[in-house]
Amino acid sequence: MKSIQEIFAAAAQGGLNAVNLIPDYAGHNRRLENRTPIDNSLTGYITDSGEEDVEAAVAAARKAFDEQVWAGLAPAERRKIMLKWSALIAAHSEELAALDCIDAGKPIDECLNTDLPATVETFEFYAEYLDKSFDRMAPTGSDALAMIVREPIGVVACVLPWNFPALMFAWKVAPALAAGNSVIVKPAAITTLSAHRMIELAYEAGVPQGALTLVCGSGSKVGRALGMHHDVDMVAFTGSSEVGAYFLEYSAQSNMKEVVLECGGKNPQIIFDDADLDRAVPHILASSFWNMGENCSSGSRILVDEKIKDKLVQKLSEAVKAWKVGDPREHGVSFGPMVEKRHFEKVAGYLDIAAKEGAKAVIGGRIRSDLGSGWYIEPTIFDGVTPEMTIFREEIFGPISGITTFQTEEEAVALANDTIYGLAASFYTQDLSRAHRVARKIRAGTVSVNGFSEGNAATPFGGYKQSGFGGRDKGVEAFEQYMQVKTVWFVG
Repeated sequence: MKSIQEIFAAAAQGGLNAVNLIPDYAGHNRRLENRTPIDNSLTGYITDSGEEDVEAAVAAARKAFDEQVWAGLAPAERRKIMLKWSALIAAHSEELAALDCIDAGKPIDECLNTDLPATVETFEFYAEYLDKSFDRMAPTGSDALAMIVREPIGVVACVLPWNFPALMFAWKVAPALAAGNSVIVKPAAITTLSAHRMIELAYEAGVPQGALTLVCGSGSKVGRALGMHHDVDMVAFTGSSEVGAYFLEYSAQSNMKEVVLECGGKNPQIIFDDADLDRAVPHILASSFWNMGENCSSGSRILVDEKIKDKLVQKLSEAVKAWKVGDPREHGVSFGPMVEKRHFEKVAGYLDIAAKEGAKAVIGGRIRSDLGSGWYIEPTIFDGVTPEMTIFREEIFGPISGITTFQTEEEAVALANDTIYGLAASFYTQDLSRAHRVARKIRAGTVSVNGFSEGNAATPFGGYKQSGFGGRDKGVEAFEQYMQVKTVWFVG
């Protein structure tokens, strides 16, 4: 296993590469440059896949499923292999953390202390659960016997986002593979390295190669080809709501494959006048700025009782000073660059839009062009944001939040629900009755009280409205969604 510094050194030499992992397929020599957002330097290459690569991956996955090389193993045997894989991921956590730092510009401390532990936890959860899922018998008369059984759905394509490369791999791949499916992994083109390494570790643990394959490349080519393929039984996608809608179209235009989408969010944080602000402020900042705001559950709409707004702004302004912006390879840095130039330009554009529409930056607001690639934006909070403003309505996916005031609980809930999304929400109060009441009224898949959280591996994660479709990540719910339900009826 390689150390963090060895990975950083390999990146500096342009030696970090990722190729398709498809058994018995030689492929071709087309490749894409892979650059780090830290300083836009070349770190290596990935395979530039096309439809022929997808055909090869689907054929290998179907062959593995039909021959039951993975699904046919006893659940206890699959459990042992997945636990071994989990242990290998844990043993290589420094290497994987460094790969995500280089690929996505994520702070190395965050990768080491948050992403990789949660990745291992997810794999362990599904490894332990897969041989503890029981089928059922239905009540019948004495002349029949009815069994209700679950079976793997078949070939599952997991199309992954770039913001949490290793962790989103775990959220999708671990339950799909644990359920007995053959899984094709399509990581984001700009964050392929950790997925490639984790699949190599899966083979080392004993996962058959055809049961788990990797196809690198662009979403427009590879993602579409997987979505349109008639021999793919299910697509699980995390990304924007716009792209998620394409997969529903692909399903309708092909074989009506199952589709599970985890998409965007424009999430509220409600701070009531009885909130403990000293305890709330670190959570409010984490919700707004964790992972540079490149997070679908980011609480970018800060809704605060007007009576305490000024006090909250003062405390946020003081606390945000601890969020150091800089080279994410350095320990102690909590804020790296936007993931690529195109995304940086999109996010930076919201700074101008907010100012033109009358909002006032009370925290941050500067572009740090003096750092690395120049794609660094300070943690930014605008005050005076109204529901008509663009930054209240659109998902920014960057470190920009806005403060909107309210006077009553009813108004706060109405503002929270005034969005096309419904992924996550958090609120702060010391009133237990209000806590139960408001949690029920907010239309979001995850609601956290007196803190910001996405739960743990056991709790389902997904959204209402345009934040999601067809299922959930994490929890028992994710395991079961990668399976079909069959009734077996015995007569006599």
